Amino acid sequence: MARLRTVYACTECGGQTLKWQGQCPHCNAWNTLVESIAETQPARYQGVAQPSTVQTLAQVEAAEEPRRETGIAELDRALGGGLVRAGVVLLGGDPGIGKSTLLLQASSAMSAACKALYVSGEESAQQIALRSRRLGLNGTRLEVLAEVQLERILGVLAESRPDVAVIDSIQTVYSEGLQSAPGSVAQVRECAAQLTRFAKSSGTTLLLVGHVTKEGAIAGPRVLEHMVDSVLYFEGDAHSSFRLVRAIKNRFGAVNELGVFAMTERGLRGVANPSALFLSQHASEVPGCCVLVTQEGTRPLLVEVQALVDESHSPNPRRLTVGVDTNRLAMLLAVLHRHTGIAAFDQDVFVNAVGGVKIDEPASDLPVLLAVVSSLRGKPLPRKLVAFGEVGLAGEVRPVQRGQERLREAAKLGFDRALVPLANAPKGRIEGLEVIAVDRVDAAVRAAIHNE
Repeated sequence: MARLRTVYACTECGGQTLKWQGQCPHCNAWNTLVESIAETQPARYQGVAQPSTVQTLAQVEAAEEPRRETGIAELDRALGGGLVRAGVVLLGGDPGIGKSTLLLQASSAMSAACKALYVSGEESAQQIALRSRRLGLNGTRLEVLAEVQLERILGVLAESRPDVAVIDSIQTVYSEGLQSAPGSVAQVRECAAQLTRFAKSSGTTLLLVGHVTKEGAIAGPRVLEHMVDSVLYFEGDAHSSFRLVRAIKNRFGAVNELGVFAMTERGLRGVANPSALFLSQHASEVPGCCVLVTQEGTRPLLVEVQALVDESHSPNPRRLTVGVDTNRLAMLLAVLHRHTGIAAFDQDVFVNAVGGVKIDEPASDLPVLLAVVSSLRGKPLPRKLVAFGEVGLAGEVRPVQRGQERLREAAKLGFDRALVPLANAPKGRIEGLEVIAVDRVDAAVRAAIHNE
């Protein structure tokens, strides 16, 4: 038997090289080359749409198709309203976080109104049936297939023509036309390309489950995320029952949409009021706590930001954050010292976003800064106060997007005072909410800490 020739393929761009290198020569990414078997067959290329002639956009007939609801409101929210015909959705997450459970619940709910097929390469049909009964699902109309070979899966899909199909997972599927092992760069790229091509040509909506690496990225080539229409990430703490589904990419809706779930004995259940998860219940006012109104896609969320400032006993004071960018905290401490005269260079500073949520937007600058000052001074902020705003290096408080929606959400949840940037001040009065507009950091500190 001839010895198989090996090559090194890049997980980011898919480029190949005969020798291992620290840096990919094609995309210049570091430590992305993995060993795989060189394929002897030529690559197969085929478009995902029928051949057409050149025409203007005005001549193209494009009609909005109704979205198919999954039966899970929070999943529909993350998808932008539901599934789109011929769309391909990739759902990634850590092992055991609930990816298969969520898609089994969704496919079971959709099978009542359309033809649904659940293809599993990780579990047998008996295991899926046992899990379905444990979750209390009605599986009388849901079709199940336990298969990992791509050609057989495509044959079943072409024969049954389901409206919705789940592939669990794309890393377990392999094509006989390739010699490399399942889960390799070539196998994942080829299998995903052929499944996407089938979805576009047949109108079937595909839901692909993807494994993640230890860094949190979806395993396989980066081109996998470019092939599909939507990419959802399943986030959550192993010690918490709450799960977050976040849309990272969506060709049919807004990105950063967030769906909140609670893991129960009967599977995943949507949380109607997720702001309650991210707010602590204190019997009295506590120093170092400030409520932020953040925006996740089109949904405003109230999240409590906690800060603990303590005297440092080492030459290098610690700056630790959970859910907040550490580098941004260092910048805010420098702005605080320069423009308000409040120094924390000899203090350990710890900042935490309650509930395990990750805050990426700059609107968290002002609440983080107020929480740090509150902890440092030992003075609690008003209990029903919310804040949001970006802080610049010159000490100015900059406006953020969707300010009116954030204020209305805070008023709806019973907060009576809001500290906002001057440019986000509402033109009209919001019932039950006193809005304090500031344009400088020192003014914000005086208004929140000293009630000036």
